[in-house]
Amino acid sequence: MATQSEHTVDSLRELAEFVNDGIAGYERAARQSKNPQFANFYEDLVNQRRSFSQELNALIGRYGGEAQTDTTVEGKFFRQWMEVKAAFSGEDERAILESNLYGEEWAQKAFNDTLENPDLPIEVRQLLESQRQHSIEAFRRQEQMKLVMPA
Repeated sequence: MATQSEHTVDSLRELAEFVNDGIAGYERAARQSKNPQFANFYEDLVNQRRSFSQELNALIGRYGGEAQTDTTVEGKFFRQWMEVKAAFSGEDERAILESNLYGEEWAQKAFNDTLENPDLPIEVRQLLESQRQHSIEAFRRQEQMKLVMPA
């Protein structure tokens, strides 16, 4: 039977995969964006997600697990699809932004799913709540960016 620490590590490793998806997705967005302000914002989000990953991996280590450096299988397929789509339709700013919003929705689901675990230690819960709030803010800012884009 798995211990509470093992459950915590499993939950954190799974969430870290989604955070790593965010790093890869925002790196792609920063590369493809032709809008310097958007590209800079995406770079800021890359750095934010790297910080999230480091924090999660520190907790994973504290609870006896090994760092998570991989991404989800779904995220890999999604990024490949976006690359193919960009090759045929160009690197459209709206498509980049919609892709980012889709990724943030998945991140929110991952944070919410992890936070549903009633046995998470308080330090883990506090960190995840903070990271989730930053993810919500990133989502809202990108929604605002989309509203001001030319159609």
